Amino acid sequence: MAPDQKLQNENSPSSPGSADRRSFVKGLGAAGVALPALAMLPRWGFAEDVAAYAKAAIDWKQFAGQTITLAGAIHPWSNAITPLLWDFTKLTGISVVTDFRLETTFLGALPIQLNRGGGTPDVFMYTTYGQGISNGWLEPLNAHYSDKSLTDLGWYDEGDLLRTARAFPVWQGGERYAMPITSEAVTLFINGDALAAKNLPVPQTFDELLVTANAVKTNEMSGIAMRAQAGGNSSVPAMSFLFSYGGDMVKDNKAAFASPEAIAAIEMFGRLLSQAGSRGVSGYEWYHVLDDFLQRKTAMAIDSSNFATDISNPAKSHVAGQSVFAAFPHVPGRTSVPFMSHWQACINSRSRHKRAAFLFLLWATSKPTSMRTAAAGLATTRVSAWESEGFKKAFGAQAAEAALTNLQNADVDRAKAILFHPLSRPILDAFMIGVNEVVSGANPAKIAMTNAAAKANAAIRG
Repeated sequence: MAPDQKLQNENSPSSPGSADRRSFVKGLGAAGVALPALAMLPRWGFAEDVAAYAKAAIDWKQFAGQTITLAGAIHPWSNAITPLLWDFTKLTGISVVTDFRLETTFLGALPIQLNRGGGTPDVFMYTTYGQGISNGWLEPLNAHYSDKSLTDLGWYDEGDLLRTARAFPVWQGGERYAMPITSEAVTLFINGDALAAKNLPVPQTFDELLVTANAVKTNEMSGIAMRAQAGGNSSVPAMSFLFSYGGDMVKDNKAAFASPEAIAAIEMFGRLLSQAGSRGVSGYEWYHVLDDFLQRKTAMAIDSSNFATDISNPAKSHVAGQSVFAAFPHVPGRTSVPFMSHWQACINSRSRHKRAAFLFLLWATSKPTSMRTAAAGLATTRVSAWESEGFKKAFGAQAAEAALTNLQNADVDRAKAILFHPLSRPILDAFMIGVNEVVSGANPAKIAMTNAAAKANAAIRG
């Protein structure tokens, strides 16, 4: 269901005509963006599925009888792919055992599991690419792509993948260790009724965001909610502030978040949450932010564009008919630079079923599968799925417009600089410990971020 658009005005993302939207979406294949979502999937007939996959010059049954373990976070992608796993088993004869956990639990446990050297999970969702490659946890995939018994590149049609989806997993020397499965950009979500009650427009700058958040907060509703927990998994909104103020997370192999730009960004981040944030916000992760917004406990929220389908789903959301999706705020005179990233799926380098695991990834990211998950609102990495009517209906036109704006403004290189760093986790943890100190009032931004950068750089030096 598309969100109510009554607050769309000159302060919200533009609404070009359908021809402009179509040409812009096609351009994403060159410019490189995509976004994700959630899942109540259409149950297509198995015969229809088989016909789509039978066009590939691949023996789908070549690994029949094998079992692979798929691990990941409870996330829009895992929600979307799970209902289709039985169809994959019928197609291939490969059984899939799933292990999906809360995101923080999964991300904490996976490195320990991989470091032990076991053969499971065979396939797993992954973000800390540099760490995985440097530790030898990830299976190189180029040889599998070039294996004609495994891959029909004509059928798979890599040209249909968004450019960032093609480029994102490429490591030094051109090797690939992952297949991107979603992408996301940080977006501003607004309870339209809360702003309308005060006759306020959608905020465009950070200063306007601060004024608006303070104006709309009440005893029952905070002005804004964002992640602020003292751990790297909560870093996405704060990094968006930092990038938009002109800062970098990592530059010349050094943590750069003690720069004047970064300090100014985190000072504003802290002011917003300390003045207008939700109660207990210093402990917030993404699910706290989403729940507050769905339950009308906050007037505004900043987080992943993934949230759109939950927000617009009246079965889950108390703000489904009044939500506004907006461009990420900016500093006057600058373009906003929201954080964006691709979730990726990798194969365990010690898996005993690597070829079956690769066949699963090929199936999961193929055109036919992507069209089915897109119909549930999961914006996959494929232009064809993005253009589909099913996706547009499920994700919502205005939510998609805002996400496209934020994806277009994102700086993929700055995001990759931190995501792909071999020590991304300790760097992000140090960063968010500093941010958390600012939000909680333990330290001013200059002291907190200077100390955080020093701690991160100590980890980089070893």
